[in-house]
Amino acid sequence: MLRITELKLPLNHPEEALVAAIRDKLRITPRDLIRYTIARRAHDARDKDDIQLVYSVDVTLKNEAQVLGRTRRDRTVGPTPDTGYHFVTTMPADYAGPRPIVVGAGPCGLFAGLILAQMGFRPIILDRGKVVRERTQDTWGLWRRSELNPESNVQFGEGGAGTFSDGKLWSQIKDPRHLSRKVLIEFVKAGAPPEILTEAHPHIGTFRLVQMVESMRATVEALGGEYRFGHRVDDLTIETQGDGTRRLAALHLSTGETMAVDAPVVLALGHSARDTFEMLHDRGVMLEAKPFSVGVRIEHPQSWIDQARFGPCAGHPDLGAAAYTLSHHCSNQRTVYSFCMCPGGTVVAATSEPGRVATNGMSQYSRNERNANSGIVVGIDPMRDYPGHPLAGIALQRALETKAYDTGGGGYRAPAQLLGDFLAGRPSTALRSVVPSYRPGVTLTDLAEVLPDFVVKAMREALVVFGRTIPGYDHPDAVLTGVETRTSSPVRIRRGEDFQSVNTRDLFPAGEGAGYAGGILSAAVDGIKVAEAVAKAMTAAR
Repeated sequence: MLRITELKLPLNHPEEALVAAIRDKLRITPRDLIRYTIARRAHDARDKDDIQLVYSVDVTLKNEAQVLGRTRRDRTVGPTPDTGYHFVTTMPADYAGPRPIVVGAGPCGLFAGLILAQMGFRPIILDRGKVVRERTQDTWGLWRRSELNPESNVQFGEGGAGTFSDGKLWSQIKDPRHLSRKVLIEFVKAGAPPEILTEAHPHIGTFRLVQMVESMRATVEALGGEYRFGHRVDDLTIETQGDGTRRLAALHLSTGETMAVDAPVVLALGHSARDTFEMLHDRGVMLEAKPFSVGVRIEHPQSWIDQARFGPCAGHPDLGAAAYTLSHHCSNQRTVYSFCMCPGGTVVAATSEPGRVATNGMSQYSRNERNANSGIVVGIDPMRDYPGHPLAGIALQRALETKAYDTGGGGYRAPAQLLGDFLAGRPSTALRSVVPSYRPGVTLTDLAEVLPDFVVKAMREALVVFGRTIPGYDHPDAVLTGVETRTSSPVRIRRGEDFQSVNTRDLFPAGEGAGYAGGILSAAVDGIKVAEAVAKAMTAAR
């Protein structure tokens, strides 16, 4: 089978046009083409008057060797890569040995547990929160009634923070083994739309993610895995061996139970597990501060973004709701960029701690809500902005979120400001044409009273630049809602090449909270890698 990339065709092309393009590209007759499948589809909107669809296709031919020889100088034609997943080991069906433990049921923990179950290890998955449907009800309690459950919310519970997001399934991670393909295939098995296997920028949306998470849990359980919800890890017992090495010996749970550790533990924390980070630091597990970003969510009517990005083609069904990616390096040596852009979505309350406000963005699969929203955030780093302690980034996040709560007036209302007022340095007093979507609601104010001065200065410079990139982006009626602080984990749990903690054996830090991923897909891929490392370690120990 051969793969052709970069086949470009206009919008609204008939199906036979793709077949004709394949034949022309390979210089073959209709009889030579046995079949083809679309491997990937994207769009090129650089010319708004001539937007094109861009295909990668896998073709089966009668004379593949001859065609491959004839096109050997063409970088867009070559053998189809092997994207199948191959298990590093498997256990016999009657395996009754030690069971690995996975802490956390977000994307990373979900895939670590799934892969271990598929290899026959019968993992135990612990999560501090609730099953996804109960968690959804608790999350609505915050959005609709300003009632926060600190153990069941946007951050904590089955599915992790990615459940209440746009459900983006693409990443810029290096993926030579095509592990992301394994993730997408498992998602489709669990009920995701099949087109996520071919779209260049696939997404799922919250409602579908809920159903998929339930389906994948059922798969893990059918393979002998076990879930225990409402089981927060509150403490560790770490023993020092005769050679001076430290080894994880037990987990102490919020239920009062102590679980002896006789197999590796995957620590798949979310980026908001602040109390767990503090406990790990107290127990001497090696942590280090890492960069993250802070800022606001910005909202525009989705129709404005569609028109700016797609021009006369706005609204075409093959294009959907327009997205964007923006970045600007400012004169104060700060970088401002868009983060977690949600076409046709809403801004949501994403706090996990009482008396604090944090925001995020969410979309459904349809992406048909009125507004587009995105984080507009400023990169910060430990050496410059919170030196001196590995947990200082958490303290910075908490300080900003507390200030946002107080400025919002309590009840988890968020401080907000019109973009025009933000640029002019004056408080907002009334909304105009853009209606903010954040619930429990916003309080108009001056965001310069909430954010650090360097963040305000950088954002004011960048938003004007972004207005030149996307006409209308700096419209004075656009709404800024604060604060966006949960962009990524502020710490990294250091691990070695064997994926174990550098100073605590049998502890395998993984995913976004541990500082090794950013988003659903990269967290899931890291979960697969760590599960493989656990399987190898357990096999070697037998």
